[in-house]
Amino acid sequence: MSIALNLDHASQPARPQAQRRTSLVGLSKHELRTALASELGLDEREAKMRGSQLWNWIYHHGVTDFDRMSNIQKGVRQKLADTFLLDRPEIVSEQISVDGTRKWLFRYRDPKNPLLPPVEIETVYIPESDRGTLCVSSQVGCTLTCSFCHTGTQTLVRNLTAGEILGQVLMARERLGDFPGGVRPDDGGLVPAPRGSGGSEGDNRAITNVVMMGMGEPLYNYDNVKNALLIASAEDGISLSKRRITLSTSGVVPYIEPTGREIGVMLAISLHAVRDDLRDMLVPINKKYPLKDLMAAIRAYPGLSNARRVTFEYVMLRDINDSDADARELVRLLSGIPAKINLIPFNPWPGTNYDCSSSARIEKFADIVNRAGYASPVRTPRGRDIFAACGQLKSETERLKKKDREALTSA
Repeated sequence: MSIALNLDHASQPARPQAQRRTSLVGLSKHELRTALASELGLDEREAKMRGSQLWNWIYHHGVTDFDRMSNIQKGVRQKLADTFLLDRPEIVSEQISVDGTRKWLFRYRDPKNPLLPPVEIETVYIPESDRGTLCVSSQVGCTLTCSFCHTGTQTLVRNLTAGEILGQVLMARERLGDFPGGVRPDDGGLVPAPRGSGGSEGDNRAITNVVMMGMGEPLYNYDNVKNALLIASAEDGISLSKRRITLSTSGVVPYIEPTGREIGVMLAISLHAVRDDLRDMLVPINKKYPLKDLMAAIRAYPGLSNARRVTFEYVMLRDINDSDADARELVRLLSGIPAKINLIPFNPWPGTNYDCSSSARIEKFADIVNRAGYASPVRTPRGRDIFAACGQLKSETERLKKKDREALTSA
């Protein structure tokens, strides 16, 4: 049995008019200083000083009200409030699974055209004994059409901005009481999220890891994802180690090398098949970037080493990609690459034509890979009861909306 929290949104109403102010969330330090200089007429020295103050308040303290910035003069705080925003997404719903997984449905308005209807995305927090992982979305909908993924059945609406990507991290940290002095919400006696060293200073956090594995293909929104992750890993802000940030791609080959060189985070590949003919069906981007090109790009990934292994994600589909021959070909395909292989039991969804491999078959597959020297943990499904598991994001929300529409039509 899962818990769904009803949140009062009266304190954060949608204000399309206010969206015409510039949001400071998601701006780089240079962009922040430039905005202060151009909008408030500050000279270079003061813009640099105010920019550093704002950066600390936004990302270290998680403040959303200029009036709380106690080291900035009151008159300046008022000018900032009149000119800029510190916006966060609206929380539409928050669900808590029996296993402690949380799923938030966040709502955004288009920053370029606030008159457009709002859009919604989902973000998932997965607590474990030694870490707390936040699964972040990069697009509204998805560019790709992976046949086993329910998220992929939704069309792409638009890319998320750097500020909207970071907004998921900031809002999750707020809900988990993860900012200095933060108060964690009472979840009716559920086991609290673990605390682990996730920052460069070894501080104690609920969110220790961030994975770009939510809705969308991150490398088809490269610039915004890059800017968001560079801010998330900045030492004087959110301060997550780059070794605790993982970007997952289905194989957008031209952006793999820049990801390592310009962002420097850990890389994960949604592989799921070891033959081009099968991967063409499961992960259609393979038709554009086949396995030969993908593996070449991975082998050239900057910083690749035993200490910075690539994670290969492999969903286990009964009688599709789970044979002993598939396991042996996987080992051959990855030969020489410092790698870890996550075996993911398929998470079913309404209307799918796939079934999950049996536990015995998954164990046999894992044994072949393990004996070849590769770590191949079987990922325990988390949050299935709230449709928060891998490949399920937003699907339940869409299903419920469809039911509501049908109810109105039949009324």
